[in-house]
Amino acid sequence: MKLGIVGLPNVGKSTLFNAITKAGAECANYPFCTIEPNVGVVAVPDERLNELAKIYHPQKVTPAVVEFVDIAGLVKGASKGEGLGNKFLSHIRETDAIVHVVRCFENADIVHVEGSISPLRDVETINLELILADLDMVEKRLEKAVKAARGDKKFQIEVDTLEKAKKVLEAGKSVRTLDLNDEEQEIIRGTFLLTSKPVIYVGNISEEEIATADDNKYFKELKEFAKTENSKAIAISAKIEEELSTLEDNEKMEFLKELGVEESGLDKLIKAGYDLLGLISFLTAGEPEVRAWTITKGTKAPQAAGKIHTDIERGFIKAEVVNYDDLIKYGSVNAVKEKGLMRLEGKDYVMQNGDVVLFRFNV
Repeated sequence: MKLGIVGLPNVGKSTLFNAITKAGAECANYPFCTIEPNVGVVAVPDERLNELAKIYHPQKVTPAVVEFVDIAGLVKGASKGEGLGNKFLSHIRETDAIVHVVRCFENADIVHVEGSISPLRDVETINLELILADLDMVEKRLEKAVKAARGDKKFQIEVDTLEKAKKVLEAGKSVRTLDLNDEEQEIIRGTFLLTSKPVIYVGNISEEEIATADDNKYFKELKEFAKTENSKAIAISAKIEEELSTLEDNEKMEFLKELGVEESGLDKLIKAGYDLLGLISFLTAGEPEVRAWTITKGTKAPQAAGKIHTDIERGFIKAEVVNYDDLIKYGSVNAVKEKGLMRLEGKDYVMQNGDVVLFRFNV
């Protein structure tokens, strides 16, 4: 999962990104690695891996990971090259979803680029830049598709879909608000439009309001707007995330308890991302390694096996599947087998979240 973090200057975007990547740096199981100066990889929190490790005593434990990309340079006029403009817009095209950080706190010491706090205005500013960039791309693609359709009618569906996209963009709306069929969605996916990507709006609130985020008037506005485009909105205090990133796990839990919240903003963000993108994890377990693998909901067993290695997908025979809760309850695969709770599944089996799997395959 690759999430691009966007937002206007001074909304807390960089503070949040730095906190996230620092948290990743201190993750014992999956060290933070910098792919580029603005890219960080962090582990997906998953207590199931720790519980499986108690059973298998593996040589290593490998969680699923999320890649965060800090998209700098987004200011009014970015679509026309203002700020660092187009360079960073291209980075967003490579992400699975957008994390849009919006300032929902007041602080006279931190000057807002527009001079006042207004979440909806800020959202509109960023969205307009993405819409303008998409409109430019759609017009170029449409011109080519129209020429192609003159010689081959099979391109007409592409023309019709791009015209739909152009119309909604010209109305100042995002492409994700369109109701598209499967074929049209496939065409849009191929254009890598910025406004077709799902969005998580992050309301950055003050430390004092973290336990009562829903009472924050600015965050309320943001949540209501998110509903209009079927997006998600979560409240995070970037300042708190910065403090959490310096603490050990037991200290983090104590700190969160004192604040009156159950989980960190990073955990909330990752869960929201999985939910938004329709992702789940299946698990593999043995003495060499206990590991989580990320797949899309609805993935069948052979394709899940292909996540581990393409040879396993090609030679797939069966999947030995154990429910995670059953494995923890009875303490071993043999005990689960004796209870008749291990299943042999074939090529049509749809993987479930938390399946503990051993794939059988021909080499």
